[in-house]
Amino acid sequence: MVATLKHDITLIGAPTDVGAGRPGTSQGPQALRAAGLAAALQTLGRQVHDAGDLRGPPNPQQPPHDGYRHLDEVIAWNHAVHDAVLAELLQGRLPLLLGGDHSLAIGSISAAARHCRAVGKRLRVLWLDAHADCNSRRTSPSANLHGMPLACLRGVGPAALTQLSGTVPALAADAVRQIGVRSVDPGEVALVHELGLTVFDMPALHTLGMREVMARALAGLDKHTHLHLSFDVDFLDPGLAPGVATTVRNGASLQEARLCMQLVAASGRLGSLEVVELNPLLDQHQRTAVLAVELLATALGTS
Repeated sequence: MVATLKHDITLIGAPTDVGAGRPGTSQGPQALRAAGLAAALQTLGRQVHDAGDLRGPPNPQQPPHDGYRHLDEVIAWNHAVHDAVLAELLQGRLPLLLGGDHSLAIGSISAAARHCRAVGKRLRVLWLDAHADCNSRRTSPSANLHGMPLACLRGVGPAALTQLSGTVPALAADAVRQIGVRSVDPGEVALVHELGLTVFDMPALHTLGMREVMARALAGLDKHTHLHLSFDVDFLDPGLAPGVATTVRNGASLQEARLCMQLVAASGRLGSLEVVELNPLLDQHQRTAVLAVELLATALGTS
């Protein structure tokens, strides 16, 4: 059974690739719109407002400095995302952030964390991703900040990002559930364990099945829980979703992805979400964008 969506939806574009290693995710928001996202969400019976695109610095395409690439630009974009997402939450609307690279999740989840503290709710984050996204400047082989958002949200990273929610860490270890991970950098493994993250990697998913994984990931949700979904399209198998710069083989199947999103919707607790890392320059006839739209609509409750 799918729960009825309780909130109007605001689309917020964040057209940037400053946190990534390859250009293209800056075109993600427009590709999602062109693939019919707003129309797909209209069937939910709630108002869908497109707030347009946020503004931020362009990609300077510079080499790393002190272990980070484009740190100032990533900070600027995340401040813009934080403020825009928080404004929608304060108005009782559900913000859907259209990325952009995954470093933007620092801003959106920091906003959700700040909002939850203000209204007395617990925050639960589902992180759908092929990668652990838990590098530090010492462990990252690339220095790209889209590989560091979870570490920042758990308090490891530059102060301007770790403090964005108003408290450090923005996320408690037991607030995060990672699903679909199948690529972890060697130096990242220890940090994942140190920060106490719960990871359902692809072997676990295949052993337990998506329904059981989601039952565990959503366990304990109640009316006092705000659920945030962070959907990196490389969660999907690249045979389904080629429009990603960081594809990893043996990702989630279409059946698994649909079931995952159906169970998110059935929880009735979804309060904010983002879709990130769609790179239209690498897509094939909008395949990835169209599938992302279908899955987002499913997570929000369309049949």
